[in-house]
Amino acid sequence: MTEKLAAKLTALLASLHFSHELIVLFLSAFPIMEVRGGMIVARLLGMAPGKALLLGIIGNLIPIPFLIFLLKPVFNWMRKWKKFAKLVESLEKKAYKKKEKIEKYQFWGILLLVAIPLPGTGAWTGCLVASVFDVDKKISILACSLGVLSASLIMWIISYGFLGMIF
Repeated sequence: MTEKLAAKLTALLASLHFSHELIVLFLSAFPIMEVRGGMIVARLLGMAPGKALLLGIIGNLIPIPFLIFLLKPVFNWMRKWKKFAKLVESLEKKAYKKKEKIEKYQFWGILLLVAIPLPGTGAWTGCLVASVFDVDKKISILACSLGVLSASLIMWIISYGFLGMIF
């Protein structure tokens, strides 16, 4: 699913004449894709490794402060309508699956949740969980940011190391 989404978004952005740099930046900021998709697309576009790493990190960091400060108020606003209330409930259910680890480890739990580049993890999920459980905003931003740095390095090694051997 992620691969198809990445392909469709990349094609859409390319059709809008976005540069390769903007495509990687946008994909790295986009939920579901994040740096996992951005880094792979950067490699497939033939982008230089250093530039790909920098753009992936920046793109994935951009949404963090907005999510940390705005998710709670936006969720409260969305609860006023049935269709949106169901979406908020489903997102909160996702967060509650991580409750034990986050309440126990807070900073380290959020950092690891963001740092491991697997489906269902990442900065968007880390911010969601931090907001739902009212983790201190400074701790949340720092943990998510360090998690993004870790995930970016992991994906950079995978994309430019392992994928580099294949392509």
